[in-house]
Amino acid sequence: MIRQLQDKKVIFFDVGYTLDMPASGDWMLTWKFLEIAGARLKQHGEGEIRKASEAGLRFLAQNHLVKTVDEEIRQFCRYYSILSDQLRLGLTEAECEQIARDRACSMKNYVPYPGIREVLAALSRTHRLGIISDTWPSIERQLEYIGVSGYLSFCTFSCYVGVFKPDRRMYLDALEKSGVSAEETVFIDDSVRNLRGAAEEGILPILIAADPKADVETDFMKIHDLRELIL
Repeated sequence: MIRQLQDKKVIFFDVGYTLDMPASGDWMLTWKFLEIAGARLKQHGEGEIRKASEAGLRFLAQNHLVKTVDEEIRQFCRYYSILSDQLRLGLTEAECEQIARDRACSMKNYVPYPGIREVLAALSRTHRLGIISDTWPSIERQLEYIGVSGYLSFCTFSCYVGVFKPDRRMYLDALEKSGVSAEETVFIDDSVRNLRGAAEEGILPILIAADPKADVETDFMKIHDLRELIL
């Protein structure tokens, strides 16, 4: 086990690009979306797609208190409708619902990183483990699918708090559930911005760069694979 964990009681993990990754290479542009709209999407450049996605993400951020999977599906119907309108993809209401339902209900959209179950199993023998994740209610089934639910003692999901990281309410919720001081905890995430938010609350930040886009220069400790934690 790495030295930084030895005097800690709780380890918090992000989920996306920490425990798993999107099967299609994008959390929003799933295989079902690409199957239905991929040909039309190719008519647009990266800048146009990014701008349309940002419009959809603004809607999600402004309406993020989501309690059920059914609410999640309705919200993502609107997200894909915004994408369709912005990029003139011509998606019907039924197609938007089909894509949104697949995103929420098909666990084939998620690929666990190698060794995560073994890592969490090992760490759960010495620490209590938790999640701090920007996500939606289907995350509970996702964590079961990738085989880590049984190792978790508590979870903070943004959809139940109503805000995204690095809003301090996310970290305070996690600390309250853990019942320990911030100085006794670690947070592992692929975003330096989110880690700064954790550090401001006194949580020890560790950057995971399993996704090459996360492999940036930082003063925080950096790993590339969760298995490095137990070497």
